[in-house]
Amino acid sequence: MVISKTQARAAAEQYHEEGYALVRQFIDGDEILRLHKETRRIYEEGMKHPSTWRHGNLCFEILPEADFGARYVIQAYWMSWISDYFERFRRSEAYLTLLAPILGDSIKQVAQQIHWKPPGSRLNGYRFHQDLRFREARDAYRDIAGSTVNTGLAIDPATRENGCLQVIPGSHKLGYLGLSDDSEGGQIMKGLTAAEELRAKGLDPDRVVWLEQEPGDIALWGLLTVHGSLPNMSDRDRAFAISSYVRAENADRGEWAFRDGMSTPLGPEPQLCKYEALHERPEPHYVNAKWYE
Repeated sequence: MVISKTQARAAAEQYHEEGYALVRQFIDGDEILRLHKETRRIYEEGMKHPSTWRHGNLCFEILPEADFGARYVIQAYWMSWISDYFERFRRSEAYLTLLAPILGDSIKQVAQQIHWKPPGSRLNGYRFHQDLRFREARDAYRDIAGSTVNTGLAIDPATRENGCLQVIPGSHKLGYLGLSDDSEGGQIMKGLTAAEELRAKGLDPDRVVWLEQEPGDIALWGLLTVHGSLPNMSDRDRAFAISSYVRAENADRGEWAFRDGMSTPLGPEPQLCKYEALHERPEPHYVNAKWYE
């Protein structure tokens, strides 16, 4: 483990005050190499599917070659169900050290994903938004915004050129703003946010912070933190691992990560976390809705 308790406490203080934090060298070189290797394997698994595929929480979101000229995997969700590495990593000592000052030592995980940002796919920027919009079944949580922390681990370098995360400090104190909810049918991966849209919500575009990260650096942000990213203008893909954790006592959903400080593995069956449609179709199936058109 690289992160110290002192670093974690400092990150928690910044997170509470500004709505985000950035911790350098959350994991070390050897761990980064293992992370890279398993990320490549997960991508190759996704490429076996012609279109988006789901099985319980596990999902590969695919942009098919018929519409994009080449096949792209842009998201893998809950890869822990097919990866011993990610299953252990999501509940590692490093994550407990990072999260405990904010969430305590009993923590559930409600989202796990790898996001790839391929340079040629057209759809790889994210409009400014707040992640609270993605939390369905609000009645399954108490104090959902105050009890949830999102983390973003750089697998590849995250730079301005390849579309690193951008945040607006202090925006988490403004409540839910509905930013981008009505644009392009509510799709945050279609179009970019104009400065005028931010100003209309009381946000200053000049206060945007670019969170450039080296592999192994980790960012934190909340469900009410306004954030987004620009398209990848480089010639290389960019992988980014996102995990969302919640204080266990305030969540009826989620997979256990830590119980009273003890690392807790997945059970025999998935606890369906985010998408209500999974409760109707938990079995393996393809999803062919072309949301990008």
